[in-house]
Amino acid sequence: MKNICRSVFAPAAALLWNLLLVYLVYQMARLEYYLENVSYFNYTFDMFVGGLLFDTSAILYTNALYIVMMLFPLHWKETDIYHSICKWLFLTVNGLTLMLNLSDSVYFQYTMRRTTTTVFREFSNESNLGSIFATELLSHWYLVLLFVVLMLALWRFYAKPQLIVNKISHWWQYDAACLLALLVVVPLCVAGMRGGFTTAVRPITISNANQYAERPVDAALVLNTPFALIRTLGKDVFTIPRYFGSEDEMAAIYTPIHHPSPTSSSSNPSMTSDTSLTRKNIVILIVESFGREYIGALNKDLDNGTYKGYTPHVDSLIAKSTTFKYSYCNGRKSIDGMPSILSSIPMFVEPFILTPASMNDFTGLAGILSAEGYETAFFHGAQNGSMGFQAFANKTGFQHYYGRTEYEAAHGTDDFDGTWAIWDEPFLQYYAEEMSRMQQPFMTAVFTASSHHPFVVPEQYKEQYPEEHLQIQKCIRYTDMAIGRFFQAASRQSWYDNTIFVLTSDHTNMSDHAEYQTDLGGFCSPIIIFDPSHPVGEVQDKIAQQIDIMPTILGMLGYDKTFFGFGIDILNTPKEETWAVNYMNGIYQYVKGDYVLQFDGQRTRAVYALSDSLMQHNLLNDDSQIQKSERELKAIIQQYMERMRQDRLKP
Repeated sequence: MKNICRSVFAPAAALLWNLLLVYLVYQMARLEYYLENVSYFNYTFDMFVGGLLFDTSAILYTNALYIVMMLFPLHWKETDIYHSICKWLFLTVNGLTLMLNLSDSVYFQYTMRRTTTTVFREFSNESNLGSIFATELLSHWYLVLLFVVLMLALWRFYAKPQLIVNKISHWWQYDAACLLALLVVVPLCVAGMRGGFTTAVRPITISNANQYAERPVDAALVLNTPFALIRTLGKDVFTIPRYFGSEDEMAAIYTPIHHPSPTSSSSNPSMTSDTSLTRKNIVILIVESFGREYIGALNKDLDNGTYKGYTPHVDSLIAKSTTFKYSYCNGRKSIDGMPSILSSIPMFVEPFILTPASMNDFTGLAGILSAEGYETAFFHGAQNGSMGFQAFANKTGFQHYYGRTEYEAAHGTDDFDGTWAIWDEPFLQYYAEEMSRMQQPFMTAVFTASSHHPFVVPEQYKEQYPEEHLQIQKCIRYTDMAIGRFFQAASRQSWYDNTIFVLTSDHTNMSDHAEYQTDLGGFCSPIIIFDPSHPVGEVQDKIAQQIDIMPTILGMLGYDKTFFGFGIDILNTPKEETWAVNYMNGIYQYVKGDYVLQFDGQRTRAVYALSDSLMQHNLLNDDSQIQKSERELKAIIQQYMERMRQDRLKP
């Protein structure tokens, strides 16, 4: 290495060596990513090979300027100052990509995918990110140490060309060597960025990672974060597939346009039999990170029947409610839950409200019921505007918004948790109070916050809810208590018996059971429907999802007008016709009947029995039921993509 660095090929040799160092750093970051989330991944050699492909693309994109500077055919650049600039550029760029990869390993357990550019829009309204990052640095100090060690290694082993220009008798030899190297390297770089050499190869995208992953969740390990950011920068999210040639053909299989029967409410004894709207209040509790795993009443067979869970108050609520044997969220982020629950719009590819389609003409449950004379309000204890929730609430027809600003105007500032929002216990009491001031019928939704990172509970509850195996578990206990107190307060109000309550989560979170760490298990959320005037305590043997909530509520109210929603009225749909869909790392998961189908947009990659809770046995074959499910899923996807692109999110 030393001799060649003194030849006319010194810049090319030094460049090659330094890029090899970057490859090693990427692999170290991938290893850390794996170890940080080891319970989620099944690592294979194919994933290592695929990782090199995506690393190559990211490394060449991010080091493109450095490569040109090193090989530019001008011998006068061979000075200490010039190469010091090159070195600092190299260290800065690759230090930034290393930081992205390491930090994303912590974020994975919340999203189960690599971070994309939508993250910048997702947190654009937050003013507390500094404290969040500081907390994470302290709790993940070993990542800081690893970053420092790897950066010192890059500094120490960086190769600097040792060519001495004034000792070369024919300087044109140096320029010719650099030009030749540049001519060779440029097409190699273009091919590496694209992921292949032939013109028939389309530039690789995030979804290509599934070629090397046995399961969708494993695709996150194949990828790297710089690549995920680069490939989603300014990209059109929604691409219309051509599975069906006509709208009629597609609509015959699936349509999001609902034409409810005026008698659809007859299955619910609290509904009237005429065509007028049953004017019950609607209260929706969206509980932060309140995954199905934490609820004892929904996991009676877990841990050989010994599992108690962390939610005694919600357990008692379930004993009087309608729940479902299988229930799922449609996304892995809070901003996915809002449109899914309140507008019956799932997350495909990227969070809906972060895409240009969010500017389309659409509404939601609040807008529909506002037109029927309901008073509507949305409650979220965080800073007004946080997560874009206030904008979404306004867009979808909520007449009032109650955030941290309104709460503190009424109750002072003592109940702020110091990071995100008002603690759940006082804010849910405030929620009950404000509803008592509203005119009936009303429709409201509340989004809680205390079971959110950084996973702390109020000082007065730290002994009552101590640290457990997972940080979030103590927060779940606290929030469950707050929910219990909310229902106690609500039960004393005059509007209580005339109200339908729905409790669900925005998404799932940390898990300590293998059943909830699978591709499908990571989407298991509760859907609990409680009518105090008709407590039932029933677990229906159906498949439910967040996007079913709006159509189901409208069905319970006997709503007899056409409306738009991707979900179904779960209470008035036969078991065999219930289904759920979600998207992760380029794979659509479709749950129907006894199977879970995984589809990459072109072909079905895997099929699992719904009873195979660990998803260990791929049953992929030519079974007619699988073909039928794939056709249904294709219709859902094409309807979604066409309507997003064509602004057709209303009847």
